[in-house]
Amino acid sequence: MLYEDLKIVTKSLGFLTIEDFAKYIGVTPKDVLAWEENDEVPYTISLIIHLLKGEKSLPNNSTLDNLVEECLPLATLLEEASSFPHKLEEMFLLQKELNDSTNGKNWELGVNKFDKEINWLRCIHMEVAELIDSTPWKHWKNINSAPDMNNIHVELVDIWHFLMSYILQETNVPKAVSLVNTHCIYEANEDIDVKAMVKEAEKLSYISLAIQTNNMPSFSGIERFIDQFFRCCKISGLSFTWLQKLYIGKNCLNKFRQDNGYKEGTYKKIWDGKEDNVIMVDILDSMENVSFEELYGKLKEVYEKL
Repeated sequence: MLYEDLKIVTKSLGFLTIEDFAKYIGVTPKDVLAWEENDEVPYTISLIIHLLKGEKSLPNNSTLDNLVEECLPLATLLEEASSFPHKLEEMFLLQKELNDSTNGKNWELGVNKFDKEINWLRCIHMEVAELIDSTPWKHWKNINSAPDMNNIHVELVDIWHFLMSYILQETNVPKAVSLVNTHCIYEANEDIDVKAMVKEAEKLSYISLAIQTNNMPSFSGIERFIDQFFRCCKISGLSFTWLQKLYIGKNCLNKFRQDNGYKEGTYKKIWDGKEDNVIMVDILDSMENVSFEELYGKLKEVYEKL
């Protein structure tokens, strides 16, 4: 945004001078002088003007209109981002609770309550394979099929379960939230490049294998993992908001499975011809706000009718 545009905009917003506007938003006259000398206004100030524009009309100005149009997605994303730390903490606490329930206390030491080894890295590797199998990657079979994007998103959520578990194995909840928080602010792609998505997903397997074979230090591997995971979410069109919603749903479904004989082999995974994952997503679509307890109740209601 140019300084000349700023002068026009601030007057239309009711400020007599740019100095009055600067005082209102809490910047110094020295800052204003720097804008004038460079004939350029900082992006943050442009965003403030966009917010103020919602209250007052502005003159027909194509430069400003273009700026506002560019700001809208970012403004929405930044507003959502303010809740991300809370959502991350909720997810990490739910994951720890699920792991405590399923594997017993001190699962972070790498062994569950049945004295069976826990290998989160292998879990991630296997889930990546399932994600890739949801795309028409095979050159000898169904080569013109469309990728199953709904299932790809579910597989990414499964990877997220195991990645969070691995992070919690190496650190704690506050540190985990701090490590992940800055990676959550992104705009998910609308146009999906399936080949690129598969290549990016495979990199998660490479990181898993590199750590497991001692070719990458564990902690730096975590940082690489987090960055690569959200790159996969972005390229597959999975927003952080929908990731969080799906995670609550899948976490709830995992708890429901455990409570209904999953470990013993008596749980029914197919519900009236559909996999329970599909039923869970259908229920999520009908819920405006995700509640673990409410979703659990709805799953129980459907399951008892089978």
